Amino acid sequence: MCGRYAASRGPEDLAEVFEIEKWEPQETLEPDYNVAPTKEVYAVLDRPLKDAPDPKPVRQLRRLKWGLVPSWAKTPEGGARMINARAETVHEKPSYRRAFATRRCILPADGYYEWVTGKEERDLEVEGRRKRPRKQPYFVTPADGSVFAMAGLYEFWRDRTLPDDHPGAWWVTCSVITTEAEATPLAAAPPEGPHALADIHPRMPLMLTPDRWDAWLDPARTDPDELTSLLTPPPAGLMRAFPVSTAVSNVRNNGPELLKELDGPEEGTLF
Repeated sequence: MCGRYAASRGPEDLAEVFEIEKWEPQETLEPDYNVAPTKEVYAVLDRPLKDAPDPKPVRQLRRLKWGLVPSWAKTPEGGARMINARAETVHEKPSYRRAFATRRCILPADGYYEWVTGKEERDLEVEGRRKRPRKQPYFVTPADGSVFAMAGLYEFWRDRTLPDDHPGAWWVTCSVITTEAEATPLAAAPPEGPHALADIHPRMPLMLTPDRWDAWLDPARTDPDELTSLLTPPPAGLMRAFPVSTAVSNVRNNGPELLKELDGPEEGTLF
């Protein structure tokens, strides 16, 4: 799954990486080293500009709220629970299938955090049963230092309690698509600890390699079979993982120190 990630790159950097054509300086976000559900995040998407005479999609960098609220929802309360969509079922789930068809985005990150649990606890989680509190946090990031481009969906929701001209009348929200975690060896792993992403957690955010960005973002592509083929996990061996401070477990903590690689797990934690 993806329940927390880091996003420190600024709009200028992201504009260059993703060939952004439109972004508003007033929408700039501060670097966030502990992105949690319901926070505003950057999203890359292809969409026609509002009120523009040309209907051609434009590559934009937008601020969205993490936690998808379906357009048909009566209230937005469920958004905090809809932070992840499973790649295996995203095309058929009522909450996601419309967005999957035409409202796909990329959520750029430095990498994501995941907390290692013991094997028995992981088995319980896979079964959907209660598990014990998470333990040692690890940071998972591309080994070559490139952007971690997470496949995402976005959706519009209209708050009918507000007038049309109210700035909060429309919510634009998003969700991260996840897939089965890689069981192959990491590109770089700590000497003491997990050696594959599946050793950390059974799920992981689906990272899109650059050769899939244009096709994924193209709103004209609506064929479910073609879109589903884009959800194939990236080649193995692209990621590294290392232990970080348990301070990241508190959402109030935020700063580059959260990404500092530890020599080993903190005392009293797993691995």
